[in-house]
Amino acid sequence: MTRQINVNSRTYQWPSAPTIVVCIDGCEQEYINQAVLAGVAPFLGSLRSIGTVLAGDCVMPSFTNPNNLSIVTGAPPSVHGICGNFFFDEEAQAEVLMNDAKYLRAPTILAEMARAGGRVAVVTAKDKLRSLLGHRLEGICFSAEKADEATLRQHGIDNVLSRVGMPVPSVYSAELSEFVFAAGLAILREERPDLMYLSTTDYVQHKHAPGTAEANAFYSMMDCYLQRMHGEGAVLALTADHGMNAKTNAIGRPNIVFLQDRLDAQFGAQSTRVILPITDPYVVHHGALGSYATIYLHDVDDARQRAVMAFIASINGVEEVLTRSQASERFELPPDRIGNLVVLGERLTALGSAAGKHDLSGLTVPLRSHGGLSEQKVPLIFNRKLKGVDDTRRLRNFDVIDLALNHLA
Repeated sequence: MTRQINVNSRTYQWPSAPTIVVCIDGCEQEYINQAVLAGVAPFLGSLRSIGTVLAGDCVMPSFTNPNNLSIVTGAPPSVHGICGNFFFDEEAQAEVLMNDAKYLRAPTILAEMARAGGRVAVVTAKDKLRSLLGHRLEGICFSAEKADEATLRQHGIDNVLSRVGMPVPSVYSAELSEFVFAAGLAILREERPDLMYLSTTDYVQHKHAPGTAEANAFYSMMDCYLQRMHGEGAVLALTADHGMNAKTNAIGRPNIVFLQDRLDAQFGAQSTRVILPITDPYVVHHGALGSYATIYLHDVDDARQRAVMAFIASINGVEEVLTRSQASERFELPPDRIGNLVVLGERLTALGSAAGKHDLSGLTVPLRSHGGLSEQKVPLIFNRKLKGVDDTRRLRNFDVIDLALNHLA
């Protein structure tokens, strides 16, 4: 009998070779296209012939936490509960980061494979994701950001810096992602895990557009590591948590709608609360500005909600306004963890709360960010041919482990 596990109503076959799932943070598909065209990513270019190159949709909002957790649970946020990097906890009546594993409502494929006896490893760039990705995981799990603090007892590995041969990089650097790949390669060679999950940072993508020298250098680095992993016999499955777009006007200045300021002026202070789920501990490169926001109404009645919705919809740069029920159904979100309203910004528009709450001093280059529908399309790339996949099936980034374990030749 073929060995398999069942997680969140999906069945996964046991890996036939070390399988490495890579979440390339902020990987708009054009980054790979431009790197391949420039001739700096030959391995990625070769996957059109030796592997499979497809596209899929990430979950909404197109932010880091909900998508990484969707990938490792194989399910949307309505199942696992993580619907942003940041949210308003109505029970605690507080705005909090959604990094604590107590907010996770479903088991991960990683933990369940380890529980079934598999060797599992997780390396993430930023430490904010470590507790979520490593929830109940008996295996290797550490972040590049705090690799020097990893211990065998707590993280399943020690002496990481000597194994990797790199110092701990700055959290605001391309090297933080390189450390993830270097660590992944070292673990592949030494531990030969059945399943490994690597998650990078989108520092480069926030600062540099596809085809720029800096972006191409980043994908060239990544290409070299992937080539080595391929050479070690690993199955590679690549996707992204979200895409990336410029959020600027015609002369490159940030194109921002400060929703809290607009709502306060129209309906009075304290009448609404704007929450920006992109908010996390690392806001230098995006200023906590993305294309998705949720809004809580302090006096909830149908007339007030309709009035607020109509006003927001009239603002230039707003793509769509949805009620809680509409958003939770359309985007498969947990209704108890989003506001009364969900607001989406247009492709070139970022949504803010109040101007005074955003420190934009770190934006030394034109603003690039994500969160909306325009950043939903992401790559799904494998170094093997797919088989038995219905051409009419809507592919999602959280299908990547299913495809890697159940549908590769």
